[in-house]
Amino acid sequence: MEELKSTISSNLKGKGILACSGGQDSSLLAVLCSVAASDKVLAVFVDTGLLRKGDRKRVESLFTTYQINYRIEDASEVFLSRLSGVYDPEEKRKIIGKTFIDVFEGIAKEYGAKYLIQGTIAPDWIESGGSRRETIKSHHNVGGLPENMNLKLIEPLRDLYKDDVREISQFLGMDTDIQPFPGPGLAVRILGEVTKEKVQLLQDVTEIVESEVISQYTDRPTRPWQFFPILLPVQTTGIHGDKRSYGYTIALRLFDTVDGMSGTFSKPPMAFLEKISTKITNGVPSVNRVVYDITNKPPATIEWE
Repeated sequence: MEELKSTISSNLKGKGILACSGGQDSSLLAVLCSVAASDKVLAVFVDTGLLRKGDRKRVESLFTTYQINYRIEDASEVFLSRLSGVYDPEEKRKIIGKTFIDVFEGIAKEYGAKYLIQGTIAPDWIESGGSRRETIKSHHNVGGLPENMNLKLIEPLRDLYKDDVREISQFLGMDTDIQPFPGPGLAVRILGEVTKEKVQLLQDVTEIVESEVISQYTDRPTRPWQFFPILLPVQTTGIHGDKRSYGYTIALRLFDTVDGMSGTFSKPPMAFLEKISTKITNGVPSVNRVVYDITNKPPATIEWE
């Protein structure tokens, strides 16, 4: 940990802004930067309009608890407008990465910052390809970065894996039960075009899934490492209130891993999956079908896009 703090302070030759999504990686980095160079770093949380319910409030609570110098920027209209009509997952990630940089560069200019500090970890750049590595998927904070940036990049965590990040976070007394959430947000859990209506639908379903999984697995060590729904770009025939419906399909992903690089699908009781399915289809009328993903990593990735 001391080495990380030293890396931060020695690389900052002026002011920097820290891209904080509120996930475990960037939250840890925000705390470390606050300790190592609080007078030089502004933590920035961007509300992309692609977040889960309560994410913004939770991140703001983290900032105030650890007395972090921060700013919350609402850029939801920009992100959603740029994603309009876009279907390809790689293109979506790159648009989101570029939009983040545009927002950060604007804030950096106001703040007088020369550096962008990111919580990039090893799986991010490994899966994004480059050199002799195949591109699995372009992480928005790696493959989504433009070639010419006005900010110098600092990535103090880039050699760490998820288990390393959690160990350091635990040492600092931070919450290590933060549900992993992709930087591009719900955009990569909505297959196909992203719209405001689809985001709202998936926010409702996500709230149900997370609540039910946490209630089912009250013992944290037994809880799946990650759990979330995916909105599929297909509609199927069903029945709602004794009438024909033509609704969306939701896929559930419950996954077990240590480092995020490989792992297996979770094997919850069938009665529990049925309970979640019933809650979703009863609570979100536009959904009439729920399926469960039983694919490991590899051959699949944890996220669907």
